Amino acid sequence: MIHGTVFENTEIEYKCNLSEMTPPGRGWVKEMTTKQLAIYLSRELRKKQTHAEAIFWKAVRSNRFLDSNFLRQHPIFFTYREKEKFFIADFYCRRLKLIIEIDGGIHQQQADYDQIRCELLSIQHDLEIIRFTNSEIMNDINNVLLKIKEFVTHK
Repeated sequence: MIHGTVFENTEIEYKCNLSEMTPPGRGWVKEMTTKQLAIYLSRELRKKQTHAEAIFWKAVRSNRFLDSNFLRQHPIFFTYREKEKFFIADFYCRRLKLIIEIDGGIHQQQADYDQIRCELLSIQHDLEIIRFTNSEIMNDINNVLLKIKEFVTHK
């Protein structure tokens, strides 16, 4: 699964299985720039959204929530160890400087990694990250939206 993974084009250090998204042709990843790869993977993730992501997207799309434009599966670029990398945020709102992450089981295994990524994005882009589990989204989307609204108003 790709969610929450940092990608870099120079060393091809991918921490996920790209085989489901691999277009035909040999060496396609090495020929893409970091930006092209980010755009390609973001588009693929939009096509393969989880049920929880679909529920959240329905609630926030088209400025429906907090009169703000949320983007889904949006790449955020940052520098790490002097290399350009990117993270694909589940949902991103530029106006609120906010990333919403919807975590499945994979995030329990990579909590340290998620913490480092949060710190990098906070320092380099002044972004806040709020995390919710799949079950929180699927069982009570209204409470999730209320928590986000409270967070934004008390920020």
